[in-house]
Amino acid sequence: MSTNIQVHPERKKRVRQALNMFSVAAWVTGVFLLALVVRMIMQYGLNMELPSWATFIAIFHGWAYIIYLLTTLNLGLKARWNPARWITTAIAGVVPLLSFFIEHNRRKEVTETFQLNS
Repeated sequence: MSTNIQVHPERKKRVRQALNMFSVAAWVTGVFLLALVVRMIMQYGLNMELPSWATFIAIFHGWAYIIYLLTTLNLGLKARWNPARWITTAIAGVVPLLSFFIEHNRRKEVTETFQLNS
């Protein structure tokens, strides 16, 4: 989409909402993934005894990742992403730190493409 083309205000609104939901999901997923990595290193790498509540970190990351996938699908449909962009964005939720970088890149791309700053 060219930046010379005017984007309809209603479409801007839908894309902005989808982008905001995606951003929140990406950050929550990324934080839980980092917590999960730390937990796994402590448990399996350092053989530390962890409290029983630590098992919920993996469960919370799993649920956060499902929400992340749904928000990726939602934003991808509204922004009309190609399948490769969807797949790379979806994978970012399971690679430590990648969700933060992908979120930044997708936010920048979508903001420019849909003129969300204007």
